[in-house]
Amino acid sequence: MHRFFVDRSQVEGETIWITGTDVNHIRNVLRMKEGDQIQISDGSSQVRLCRIVQIESERIQTEILSVEESFAELPVQIYLFQGIPKGDKMEWIIQKAVELGVYAVVPMKTNRVVVKLDKKKEQDRIRRWNGIAESAAKQAGRTVIPEVLPVMELKEVCHFIREFECKMIPYECAEGVEQTRKKIGGITGGNRVGILIGPEGGFEKEEVETALQNGIEAVSLGKRILRTETAGIVVLSVIMFALEN
Repeated sequence: MHRFFVDRSQVEGETIWITGTDVNHIRNVLRMKEGDQIQISDGSSQVRLCRIVQIESERIQTEILSVEESFAELPVQIYLFQGIPKGDKMEWIIQKAVELGVYAVVPMKTNRVVVKLDKKKEQDRIRRWNGIAESAAKQAGRTVIPEVLPVMELKEVCHFIREFECKMIPYECAEGVEQTRKKIGGITGGNRVGILIGPEGGFEKEEVETALQNGIEAVSLGKRILRTETAGIVVLSVIMFALEN
């Protein structure tokens, strides 16, 4: 069943109003009619089964038929700080990270990032990346839309996550995966988790040292060197399976 997201201000008693681009999608792409049923989330842990009552040019009126608790969200907030890769890899990373339960994705600028974004390009990319996150959230049955935040440099990231309960940077020179298991095994409900992933070519040694000096722990992902588009997904997958209800 198709799922849509609304702001809580769009919920009025037993009526929910759908506005924005979803109106065109429902009318002209899905070609849904009055009487059809959809699922609606307002960012809470509840999902509402709704019936379309009226389709107007700029909004759609629905009525709530039932309300169910959803357990699609992980009990922690995971932030993926991703060194910006070349091409369209970032789109793939965002899509898969959302499917795996990430709370937010932060494009990260490091010394080996070759992608150059001026302010206009960055805004356009962030807008597109957030659209991809929303589509992935709908497909995955999420109750919230993970946000793609503005680009941060490494020092900004270190400051941003200074109070996080768990901070890790996968690094090929880190020793053994046993410490990684312990690190992930120590994550508990309510924690904020920060994962730093380098771009193609990885982090420079000085950058890793900066992360370590700011309380971010270097962890190993095994004996194989993973691509930038693989490393974050591996960590997210392991955390998801460790914490899934």
